[in-house]
Amino acid sequence: MPSLFPALTDGPAADRPALRFGERSLTYGELAAAAGAVAAGLGRARRVAVWAAPAPETAVAVTAALLAGVAVVPLNPGSGGKELGHILSDSAPDLVLAGPGEELPAPLGALPRLDVDPAAGAPGALPDDRARDEGDPALIVYTSGTTGPPKGAVLPRRALAATLDALADAWGWTGEDVLVHGLPLFHVHGLVLGTLGPLRRGGSVRHLGRFTTGGVARELNDGATMLFGVPTMYHRIAEALPADPELVRALAGARLLVSGSAALPVHDHERITAATGRRVVERYGMTETLMNTSVRADGEARPGTVGVPLPGVELRLVEEDGSPVAAYDGETVGEIQVRGPNLFTAYLNRPDATAAAFTADGWFRTGDMAVRDPDGHVRIVGRKATDLIKSGGYKIGAGEVENALLEHPGVREAAVTGEPDADLGERIVAWVVPADPQAPPGLEELAGHVARRLAPHKRPRVVHHLDALPRNDMGKIMKRALRRG
Repeated sequence: MPSLFPALTDGPAADRPALRFGERSLTYGELAAAAGAVAAGLGRARRVAVWAAPAPETAVAVTAALLAGVAVVPLNPGSGGKELGHILSDSAPDLVLAGPGEELPAPLGALPRLDVDPAAGAPGALPDDRARDEGDPALIVYTSGTTGPPKGAVLPRRALAATLDALADAWGWTGEDVLVHGLPLFHVHGLVLGTLGPLRRGGSVRHLGRFTTGGVARELNDGATMLFGVPTMYHRIAEALPADPELVRALAGARLLVSGSAALPVHDHERITAATGRRVVERYGMTETLMNTSVRADGEARPGTVGVPLPGVELRLVEEDGSPVAAYDGETVGEIQVRGPNLFTAYLNRPDATAAAFTADGWFRTGDMAVRDPDGHVRIVGRKATDLIKSGGYKIGAGEVENALLEHPGVREAAVTGEPDADLGERIVAWVVPADPQAPPGLEELAGHVARRLAPHKRPRVVHHLDALPRNDMGKIMKRALRRG
């Protein structure tokens, strides 16, 4: 197959910027030299762990390993000892790659270590990865493990190439684009899309290290063209815009604003567009599938949807018995199933879980619930396990109720779950962070607000007021924590 990173050998000039992390930067020439030197130290390794700190060493290490045909296991620097021990035992890497100054935790102590120093030593020959098979493992990314120990999703080389090329088609992504983000590099959003994506296109990435609205404004006003973020980040942007003209100018001048990893509330869409004239594009993917759909940069602005299937991706909605949803009418809820070159090949060492994840004819069961408009646009309503509420004979997606709650001026943040109800089967429960903690909106007020916007059967029957919603590293609300609380 073609190289994953053609820009490193026959793309832009060697002095073209490739990576910038704070004050540290690498040109394409420097990246090629550094990656070549690291690749030379991999020896016969078949699989390596990478300490995925938000630093250029991570980008160099991953690039070198992929060019050398070595599978990468990105490690979250925030992982606890038990989780880290499980990942290392399950994936059995031959080496751990990290920056020279990184202090690694005890579970990594028994592994041989290769220091990654972008500025040290003579460059080695850059491996030619064009002879690699497209089905060869590229990344093994561990899922969040909400129903047991994390599972390692094996992503082949073709999945990376297919997703990044499909997004280039949908977003008009070229080597002239400069991407800014502050996403972690142990997850597919920040690593595959946010780092490998620019390198595959021959463009550049500027990593903020830590997300701030000031950092976003600075980089977009200094030539960056694209911003990737998660809903928490865009919510902070929306909150800051009224008092920050530099941030308004920055977003107004951006070519593309992309949100992912969870649904962006419609209210934040509207506030950003009203202040800047720019819309935020949403896309839908997951660790096992990389990207499945996106709103196109040249398509219709439709807040609340994740667009249409990307080139090469098949998508369908199915009923609980596995039969296809009869009609795409924008109302009927079904589980998303997908097929395409973007999919993972297996859960490492888990043939049982792999078999359970696919239908007999090769469709992957995502566990995500959605409705689909007649023209093909998809709107996610939540996870089957946590966000599908069956109340009074209706199937209700938590996401649409959350969006309605967020339109209430007294609600700063909201999450919706279901709980058992003797009469309804399940009742809708709202978890609300009030805009004014001294005057939180009550149940009657919020139930009436939702009923007027959606339908009476979708109104919350219980409201809990919180100081904050529990979130994970990617900004997703941890609903199981709400239920335990």
